[in-house]
Amino acid sequence: MTQSSAEQMRAWTGPAVLSFGFRPFFLFGALWVTLAMVLWIVTLSGGFDLPSRLDPVSWHAHAFLFGYLGAVLAGFLLTAVPNWTGRLPLVGWRLAALFSLWCAGRVAVLISAAIPGWLAPAIDLAFPLVLGAVILREIVAGRNWRNLMVLGLLGVFTVANLIFHVEAARGGYAAQGLGLRLGVASAVMMIAVIGGRIVPSFTRNWLARSGDDARPAPPMQRLDKAVLLISIACLSLWIAAPERPLSGLSLIILGLLHLLRLTRWQGHRTGAEPLVWVLHVSYGFIPLGALALGASILTGGLAAPAAQHLWMTGAIGAMTLAVMTRATLGHTGAPLHADRSTLAIYLAIFGAAVARLGTEVAPLLTQVSGLLWLAAFGGFVMVYGPRLLRPSRKG
Repeated sequence: MTQSSAEQMRAWTGPAVLSFGFRPFFLFGALWVTLAMVLWIVTLSGGFDLPSRLDPVSWHAHAFLFGYLGAVLAGFLLTAVPNWTGRLPLVGWRLAALFSLWCAGRVAVLISAAIPGWLAPAIDLAFPLVLGAVILREIVAGRNWRNLMVLGLLGVFTVANLIFHVEAARGGYAAQGLGLRLGVASAVMMIAVIGGRIVPSFTRNWLARSGDDARPAPPMQRLDKAVLLISIACLSLWIAAPERPLSGLSLIILGLLHLLRLTRWQGHRTGAEPLVWVLHVSYGFIPLGALALGASILTGGLAAPAAQHLWMTGAIGAMTLAVMTRATLGHTGAPLHADRSTLAIYLAIFGAAVARLGTEVAPLLTQVSGLLWLAAFGGFVMVYGPRLLRPSRKG
């Protein structure tokens, strides 16, 4: 007899951290990006030389974008896909093997100066390729064709990682190269696609429970689909020609469209629950980042890396924390409510995004942003780590 997901998880008698995909990847993804920020701050101060073939800035960008985000994507997809397809989740030693592959990639890239040049990229890229194969198998077996777009974005994200490694191997400055832009753009599109489903859905559920008659626009209406298609075109221009005025104009258009989309989701009515409004604020960094980056291209008033961090720290960093906290609470049997420590985590990541934006006029804010980042992700590890390591209270 085929076991249900819950029965399969209950049948697992090993470490609880291997009982569902979100557990190891959320916990150790946050732990990794905390450690990576410590290494980055120490390296900036001249106290440490990274044993990596990547230059320090490129390693920092890769550790966050492809290292940390790769883990969060794995945790999210391995948790969501069984719900999408009705098939069994990856648990136990198979999950441990996939997680070990991710860990190997982090170590290989960090110590790449001490191993053959081809080895670190090969190990690093093996993880998203295996993850993609697992997700493809589940989608095909479950005939869940509507989520092939998410898999396609994972594929683009993997290609971006490959390009990043190739650019670095050729002596280029990968931190501002084609691979990084493609990776950031694919991450923004993932937030636009997945966030466009979960933000209005979770908002609707909370408003209904609260007795509020207001409702957000349902997910994936005609406007949403148009915004996503236009976003692909606008981001493609920026990827190909990041300094052209047309790219700047296209990003302004992208920002305004996503701002319009966000206003339809009733976020202003969710102030009583941080677990909900954090989703709206995090999504809001997509239009903010697009407008700031577009303006920097058109006017030169703000350096592109600072504007780009509104996407990387704000949209990606904050949205992943929002999803990780909510998923951890929901899947471990805890009430869906953000306590004071969770609120502090959210405020810290938003503070990090704002502080990073001001580093062009006040370089000291770089360290402030880094410390707030540590508070956010270190706080997640301390507050949510115990939940991720112990068995769920759900029956």
